[in-house]
Amino acid sequence: MGSFSIWHWLVVGILVLLLFGKGRFSDMMGDVAKGIKSFKKGMAEDDAPTPAPKQIEGQRAPDATPISTPTAEHDKL
Repeated sequence: MGSFSIWHWLVVGILVLLLFGKGRFSDMMGDVAKGIKSFKKGMAEDDAPTPAPKQIEGQRAPDATPISTPTAEHDKL
């Protein structure tokens, strides 16, 4: 029960040949290589330095609502 007979290996071999065939395996490996190349190219494009955003010179707008600070008179109430 632990090992397979020659007939089992023959059936497995025939199924592998039917699924992948002679040319399918090499085509599949070529597609994998193209995918890896395009992935590396995409990663290299992401690493390109991006220009720094332009800073607008001028005055800063004042805050809309002033923050009140507690005073001694406020604490007495």
